[in-house]
Amino acid sequence: MEPTHHFFDYQEAFVLESGRKLPGFRLAYTTLGRLNASRSNVVWVCHALTGSPDVTGWWAPLFDAQGIFPPHRYFIVCANTLGGCYGSTGPLSVNPESGEPYYHAFPDISTRDVARAFDLLRQHLGLEKIHTLIGGSLGGQQVLQWAILQPQVFQHVVPIACNAQHSAWGIAFNEAQRMAIEADPTFKDRHPKAGLAGLKAARAIAMLSYRNYACYHNTQQGVWPDTGRFRAATYQRHHGEKLAGRFNAFSYTLLSRMMDSHYVGRGHHSAEAALGSIQAKTLVIGIDSDILFPLSEQEYLAAHIPGARLSVLSSLYGHDGFLAEFGQLQQALSHFYSTKTQSVFLYE
Repeated sequence: MEPTHHFFDYQEAFVLESGRKLPGFRLAYTTLGRLNASRSNVVWVCHALTGSPDVTGWWAPLFDAQGIFPPHRYFIVCANTLGGCYGSTGPLSVNPESGEPYYHAFPDISTRDVARAFDLLRQHLGLEKIHTLIGGSLGGQQVLQWAILQPQVFQHVVPIACNAQHSAWGIAFNEAQRMAIEADPTFKDRHPKAGLAGLKAARAIAMLSYRNYACYHNTQQGVWPDTGRFRAATYQRHHGEKLAGRFNAFSYTLLSRMMDSHYVGRGHHSAEAALGSIQAKTLVIGIDSDILFPLSEQEYLAAHIPGARLSVLSSLYGHDGFLAEFGQLQQALSHFYSTKTQSVFLYE
């Protein structure tokens, strides 16, 4: 089953956490499956930093007929984040006030801003309750913000490989990537393809945080016999080229700053108090080899969200494990839905 693509246009001024405004916005989103009569079967997915709203493109095993969320049983919604480049309002969109694309002038957006925008879409769709809200990495940060913003809406929430506040380590990785983009002399241009060489370098830097030493040691050792080039070197270039073919440098820098500014405690007494307001049954998922969002960050979430459970995936692939370990992920979710006991799982 293929997802159906839609647009939601919000035509009023949208005030951001920064105090700046968007003169309205568009969210591109997909739906898969059908609402049941009680409208109680909604699964809302928040994608990662460079993800798209097409969940069948990057999380397909979870949403096929044999997956944990088969479309004949669930109504799946995934919206492209504000600031993205898959149809939602972002830096390449035309500013209706100037008649020209925003480019560098697009305002910074927070994960809480995105949660508020998603909630406007939810209300537009007439969805009073969400069965499951799930997302990983930047999407997991958005999950947390939304579960705090509207605690009575969600029955289950599943934040994966994310944190309550982005770390100095994560910010340093993101800044190194932005420096690579800014070092590209074309990035100053007001053009959709500005900064693409820098974006390729930024993605290569990012891959070092998404994976780890053991992953490269086990999968990228040696040279290609036909060219004599190091496998690890061609791997880095491949991922840079691949992202440059589907993304833009403006959205990449914007969304990395969004991740950096993530803090659930902003506007609350503390991060612990904010997490403590979540009412949904919560499964926090971490990855044992994740060096970007280490397991201690998920342990903190599980310790401060009331009744939360922690599941740990064992993976060679580091942070990207949530996009690779489909079997373990589905086992963790299946166990979560079938039991109410609090425990920690480690899948070998």
